[in-house]
Amino acid sequence: MSATTFAHALTQAQAGGLPRLDAQLLLLHACGRSPQERPWLIAHDTDVLPPDALAVWEAVLARRLHGEPLAYITGHKAFYGLDLLVDARVLDPRSDTETLVDWALQALPPAPQRVLDLGTGSGAVALALQHERRLWEVYALDHSADALAVAQANAQRLKLPVHFVQGDWLQGAPGLFHAIVSNPPYVAEGDPHLDALRHEPTLALTSGADGLDAIRSITASAPQHLYPGGWLLLEHGFEQAPAVCALLAQAGFSEVQTRRDLAGLERCSGGRFNPA
Repeated sequence: MSATTFAHALTQAQAGGLPRLDAQLLLLHACGRSPQERPWLIAHDTDVLPPDALAVWEAVLARRLHGEPLAYITGHKAFYGLDLLVDARVLDPRSDTETLVDWALQALPPAPQRVLDLGTGSGAVALALQHERRLWEVYALDHSADALAVAQANAQRLKLPVHFVQGDWLQGAPGLFHAIVSNPPYVAEGDPHLDALRHEPTLALTSGADGLDAIRSITASAPQHLYPGGWLLLEHGFEQAPAVCALLAQAGFSEVQTRRDLAGLERCSGGRFNPA
């Protein structure tokens, strides 16, 4: 049996359907190296994997080919320039969600603001906002104690002073906010795409027959928790923008609009609370 070189390992992974970048990051993890060391792989292309690294590689490759997210295997995920700790207690943060962060940063001034990240999960959105706006008072709320433990560990590691609250959506939200941002569950129960997400927590993915139950709850109760002129910004599925905009308008929000992600898909919708 021939020895496995770094080049052969990458070819093996790509033959199994992994993108080259995923394969490189997985191989670096197996070798105990950082994600920034991809040039090191190229320099050692023809080297043979040491036996201990080969054993780890074979184990993690099998997990990845079975559909487990790369972030769960390595324990890390980059989001908005931050290195987050991630595991199966929370959703794997997606780059699409950076659209939500961008919008919040554009909508509010850099001066002190109170902002709530609803359903924070790993803390990705709250931590990104706090990192970009040090004067803001950022709160992160989640129903799951497990998710909050992950988010708090990230905050401590990154030395970001986000306030954490356990609650069921806006129940328990402390005071009024200049913006509420949320990446809530929005996949319909029984959606065929759920099989590809089987390693992630179902409660953070699905929300009723049409995927909009959580968004209905948030849009209905958010006005009670916003300052006049405050924003409610929601991530949703790429086909849900018309329904989410209708819910925002029904709840009395003005300036209702939708933002597209980097792929050009309608990813976030939001509006302002301007009471008469």
